[in-house]
Amino acid sequence: MMRSSFLRPGVVALGLLASLAPVAAQADEAIFAGGCFWSMETDLDRVEGVTSTTSGYIGGTLANPTYQDVVTERTGHYEAVKVTFDPSKISYDQLLSAYWHSIDPIDAGGQFCDRGDSYRTAIFPMDAAQRRAAEASETAVAADLKQDVATKILPTATFYPAEDYHQDYYNLNPNQGYCMGVIQPKLAKFMKTYNPGE
Repeated sequence: MMRSSFLRPGVVALGLLASLAPVAAQADEAIFAGGCFWSMETDLDRVEGVTSTTSGYIGGTLANPTYQDVVTERTGHYEAVKVTFDPSKISYDQLLSAYWHSIDPIDAGGQFCDRGDSYRTAIFPMDAAQRRAAEASETAVAADLKQDVATKILPTATFYPAEDYHQDYYNLNPNQGYCMGVIQPKLAKFMKTYNPGE
């Protein structure tokens, strides 16, 4: 007996509707350490295609560190930001460009007024493609600056979100002293120098 390949009209309509339904963009993630995470988060939140940022800690020896643990400079953690982005709007290469414009890549002892190991710069690639892109961008930055770059490219480790009061800190506390004296001037410079087309 031959089976009919005829589909009922309702089934065909459902199939057509399913094929026309919008497909949600696949989000991607990146992790960067660039000094105070309040400042990094503030810069990267303003990059088109970034959908969210999370301040946190990465790269240390202590599980579930707190801010009080990390500021002792004995746990080995970096203050870092996990960036969720829409790859249909910004590529990882463009995100790396934003990162390099947000930091001082030749400072091995911290960033700006923030000194200590937890404020060093580092890129934590999430996969082999990100690692290749990070390495290529580091080479390009070093060539552009004509000197070695202090920023490390490190294996991705467990990322621990920081305490709630650290999240979105600048936007919630724009008149706090550090925000006014450090983050605002740095953000102004970032917005002036970062070119999304790079």
